[in-house]
Amino acid sequence: MKTVFVDLGSLDRNDLDMSPIENQSSQLTCHQATSAAQLAARLGDADVVITNKVGLNAELLSQLPQLKLVCIAATGTNNVDLLAAKRLGIHVSNCQGYGTGSVVQHAFALMLALTTRLNDYHAAVQRGDWSRSDQFCLLDYPVMELQGKTLGIIGYGELGRKMASIAEAFGMKVLVAARPGTEPKAGRLALEQLLPQVDILTLHCPLTEQTKNLIDAEALALMKPSALLINAARGGIVDEVALASALRSCQLAGAGVDVLSTEPPVNGNPLLAADIPNMIVTPHSAWGSVEARQRIVGQIAENIAAFKAGTTLRQV
Repeated sequence: MKTVFVDLGSLDRNDLDMSPIENQSSQLTCHQATSAAQLAARLGDADVVITNKVGLNAELLSQLPQLKLVCIAATGTNNVDLLAAKRLGIHVSNCQGYGTGSVVQHAFALMLALTTRLNDYHAAVQRGDWSRSDQFCLLDYPVMELQGKTLGIIGYGELGRKMASIAEAFGMKVLVAARPGTEPKAGRLALEQLLPQVDILTLHCPLTEQTKNLIDAEALALMKPSALLINAARGGIVDEVALASALRSCQLAGAGVDVLSTEPPVNGNPLLAADIPNMIVTPHSAWGSVEARQRIVGQIAENIAAFKAGTTLRQV
């Protein structure tokens, strides 16, 4: 089977073993990036297409009679027209659960950096504040322990459940929000009940019509002034203007986000302003450990092997 990876550069930084996919392909062609104008020519004789973020729309798919399988090198499927693929008899598979350890680790890294004021103390040492101190230590920035604090989780799938287990190991109490758009049930709290109780809120839900701007000015106003917000889900879940305002006015104590509403933020973003206190932004890198990205390679190979064997695996 002829396989074409249209945007390998979004996954491999010359640190992955691609042999599992090569072993399932009679010919594997990898492009670091592919523009919309290049797609038809590059995919004309492909049996299998692998894409991470490059879009495959109905018009393009209809021009590829040889195409049998699309493998998405991620969980999200919004870059492929699934209805058109189904109509054309093209199978589509994705990758699932590959980044749980990486994302959870990153979310806790943000949480710990904020609660220990890691960036502030590092900057203070670099400025020479410690060298000039008349005490053996600096305690200029208040440090908060996780033990005994309450973690609120929105999105209680695999990631949310793993966050809960790690939080409990730190001695935290865990509260779980009801799925947005549904009625609360046993063990799940309505958002307006959960927000006033949490010391840290962490987001692990998908971006949908129900979750778009879920954490807006009204929601932020319900949280404690001492609370922290962690977002390693999707940028559009948080009203970024409202969050920036809440941090500037000390309505919220801090925030750590790995995602923005538009990525990359070529035209700027409200959360990138230099005057926002106790704010950490990382560049959508939470998912990207070497181990997680290698799992994606393995799952793609498994998806191709299953298709060749006449079965389905992770079909969407």
